[in-house]
Amino acid sequence: MAEITRRHVLAGTTASLAMPWVARAAEPEFRLKFGNIVSGDHPLNTYMAKARDQILKDTDGKVAIEIFPKNQLGSDADMLSQLRSGALEMFAQTGVLMSTLVPVAAISGVGFAFANYDQVWQALDGQLGQYVRTAFAKANLVCFEKSWNHGFRQTTSSTKPIKTPEDFIGFKIRVPPAPLWTSMFRAFGASPVTIPWAETYSAMQTKIADGLEQPLIGLLVDKMYEVQKYCSETSHMWDGFWVLANRRLWERMPQNLQEVVERDINAAAIPQRAEVEQMNARLQSELESKGLEFIKVNRQVFREKLVAAGFYTEWRKRFGEEPWSLLEKVTGELA
Repeated sequence: MAEITRRHVLAGTTASLAMPWVARAAEPEFRLKFGNIVSGDHPLNTYMAKARDQILKDTDGKVAIEIFPKNQLGSDADMLSQLRSGALEMFAQTGVLMSTLVPVAAISGVGFAFANYDQVWQALDGQLGQYVRTAFAKANLVCFEKSWNHGFRQTTSSTKPIKTPEDFIGFKIRVPPAPLWTSMFRAFGASPVTIPWAETYSAMQTKIADGLEQPLIGLLVDKMYEVQKYCSETSHMWDGFWVLANRRLWERMPQNLQEVVERDINAAAIPQRAEVEQMNARLQSELESKGLEFIKVNRQVFREKLVAAGFYTEWRKRFGEEPWSLLEKVTGELA
């Protein structure tokens, strides 16, 4: 153990004087639990930790956020229930998985809609994102302005490479519990199997499903490369997180503190987006070194299959004309 000298003590005292919020942070007026399903080293959590520290400083220690990653507070369904009841103050979840409560939240995950990240942020920072946030408000949830990145999802398999839409026929693929995912893979002729993320690794080991789909960062941090052999670069769906708060608990905070929390969390989302994009871009070589074989595919033929199957026509009706038109305003006509 390093020797604690008088110089160290004085240095610490000087630091406390320079940043008086440190001394008062031990007794915050508001403690906000923030739960999510991804690993602690996922950029969602590392950048939320930066926001947490900035909020503690900017509120002079009045607001402290405690981060609970990787299902520490239960499954995504458990945490959503806790959020709605007030047992959990804040929660991050993908729009598609929030669709059980707010159906239009899934629109950001429409298959083969976005060609690149520029389109994603144009839509979600623009009119489509505002439409979704308004829908969350009607469900009595506060939805922060900036969504957070998880990345474009790729398709993996333990049995055969997925090169064309026909390779999906009869393929057992793990999907999250959301109708949009199930509908898309059924349109390809696959057999989607709904499995919570926390149970996916063991499901792959026991062959409950032949494959799954995730952004590369998810494949790495949860070691899915150990139970998968092939990765097809389908980029079939963009995936990201909305940060949500229980409205009743949120409104207990004075408005000036609300503004600081919102500002700092939204600010942290911007570099988080870039970090995930950069990570997903460079992770292929690392995953290849761990034994995952990558296959390039023609995304257009997959999209054409969805058009022929009536996928876009069905979901246009389910989402409604207004949000669908806001989506196509960015992506161009989908069907």
